[in-house]
Amino acid sequence: MPKKVLYIDLSSGESWVEEKQELFEEWLGGTGVGIKLLMEECPAGVDPLSAQAPLILAIGPLNALFPAITKTVATFKSPLTGELGESYAGGRLALAMRFAGHEAIVIRGRAERPCYISINDADVKIKDATSIWGIDAQTTGMILREREPGVGRRSIIRIGPAGESLVRYASVVVDTYRHLGRLGIGAVFGSKNLKAMVISGTERVDVPDPRKYREVYNKLFRTAVQTDVMEKYHDIGTTININVLSYLKGLPTRNFQSSSYPEAEKISGEVLADEYLFRRLSCAGCPIGCIHVAALKTAFSPHHEFEVRKVSYDHEPIYSLGSNLGVTSAKGALELIDACERLGLDAISSGVILSWATEAYEHDLITPQETLGVPLQWNNIRSYVKALENIVKAPNEFYAALARGVEHASARYKGREFAMALAGNEVAGYHTGPASIVGQIVGVRHSHLDNAGYAIDQKAAKKQLDPEQMVEEIIKEDDFRGLFNCLVGCLFARGVYTEENILDALGAVGIAKTKEDLADLGRRIFEEKYRFKAREGFDLARVRVPRRFFETVSTLGMIEPQTVEDMLRMYREKRGWA
Repeated sequence: MPKKVLYIDLSSGESWVEEKQELFEEWLGGTGVGIKLLMEECPAGVDPLSAQAPLILAIGPLNALFPAITKTVATFKSPLTGELGESYAGGRLALAMRFAGHEAIVIRGRAERPCYISINDADVKIKDATSIWGIDAQTTGMILREREPGVGRRSIIRIGPAGESLVRYASVVVDTYRHLGRLGIGAVFGSKNLKAMVISGTERVDVPDPRKYREVYNKLFRTAVQTDVMEKYHDIGTTININVLSYLKGLPTRNFQSSSYPEAEKISGEVLADEYLFRRLSCAGCPIGCIHVAALKTAFSPHHEFEVRKVSYDHEPIYSLGSNLGVTSAKGALELIDACERLGLDAISSGVILSWATEAYEHDLITPQETLGVPLQWNNIRSYVKALENIVKAPNEFYAALARGVEHASARYKGREFAMALAGNEVAGYHTGPASIVGQIVGVRHSHLDNAGYAIDQKAAKKQLDPEQMVEEIIKEDDFRGLFNCLVGCLFARGVYTEENILDALGAVGIAKTKEDLADLGRRIFEEKYRFKAREGFDLARVRVPRRFFETVSTLGMIEPQTVEDMLRMYREKRGWA
């Protein structure tokens, strides 16, 4: 089948399709195609919130065809870090793009007034969204479900007030329970006056050899559901990590002041499952059911009248809006997650920024006058919800600074030694050792998911790894995940999609590759992303590492600054950058 890219220009209101066969043959799909299109479309040095900054969505050759290959990648210039922005989401988005016939979508320009994009197969319309501008992300989805066709093969992605207000870590809600979360893609939507996209399709997807396809599909399906490779993701889910990491001294607590949390049990995955779990859901085309949805009962009057809100949760928001804020109840953590959902804020960044602000408030770097009387105190759920709302409204200079991220806020109000960001991106929920720190620094989007440095630390806790071996593991994962994200698969299923199984799956849809081809592609994608990062001003040698990392014990003990410096030097040498 021809490989098509849909182009939409919001400034002119025009759209068109271009066939890009060579692009997909060379870069396969997903993140490989995404970075190449970004290099083509994004002018060097452009303001990420300008009309000239593009937004790209891409899927891979296996989406909608094999189990757990469920993701879509968004590629953009990040308004948070000023360099590469990349985010992944599950839900139905990849399936909708596949059945609409679009392997990638490039969005240019800025609409004159609030709009949303409606895509139904080849029919592309830019529609007025003035009436839903200012509406929370959840309600927006409910409204568009009533207005737009395509039930069953439809995806609705949208921003909340945070994206409209250009909060630099605003997210995009995907099909209610999934997100394009990190690095401020919601602000990019808002800068384009783009409230939402609704994508649906009815096209067929043919495979060249149906018999071979069924054989490979069945093998992968059995591996996913009949082995223990993905079992934990269905049962308790990733929140099983809360108790484990606390026990291992790897759970960031009260802005990394501690790495174990005496109240961990109260916000653990086990308590959430026993007392709040409402249902499990799967992304389209996945048999696992790893999306855990809690029923949050909240009173809206003093006369025992309640509303039940459905809130999805996993490890990262329970860390950032739970242990890292000193929250002592699962209900409190869920209330904060729900506030982020309604406003359209990235949960990780929001929790890290609030934890820095809480500590800065304790040290009198921030005054009650600046917080507008909101007492930023550990476990003060009501105050934290109000602070999140103020970040979006930006009623004064302080909240406007918080809306630009912890790096910016700490530069303005001091406290940089405990402002927990690496390369401008608020850090993930692990204090496991040096590989976690180095992995987030060198990762292409400065995410824990770029190379899973935290898992390398945990491996080192069981089997001795020296710093050089850790660096080699990081590089190996960097390159493999670049390849895997071309597909675009769920990283939970990386144990299912071994190199051999990837080759078989590609072969079943008519794409012949060798092991050497896969390894080469992973390296080339990494290098292409670093070309973009360097072009936009990223310098690995100038990354600030907060002192707090070296003041709090980790799973591997106290971390020495020299160890991190040595590992970064080794990394540059092994990449040939020294």
